Amino acid sequence: MAFIKLFNFDEASGLLKKEYEKGLRRAGRIWNILTIQSQTPQILKDSMNLYGSTMFGDSNISRFESELLAVVTSMSNECEY
Repeated sequence: MAFIKLFNFDEASGLLKKEYEKGLRRAGRIWNILTIQSQTPQILKDSMNLYGSTMFGDSNISRFESELLAVVTSMSNECEY
């Protein structure tokens, strides 16, 4: 089994701290998907930008459909959403 060092909020600094703070404002907590990417804060930032564009950017599908796709994908992957 692989082991990934996760950085919690108290250990975070610089860009990682900024991304964690955004996560707290957005969701009220720091979800595991953020901490998994804590090793590389720039990738975390880019990932969250992609998420934001996917969920909130211009699209031919509604916000409801975007959320539904996210839920179905998470369920298929046996992942919490």
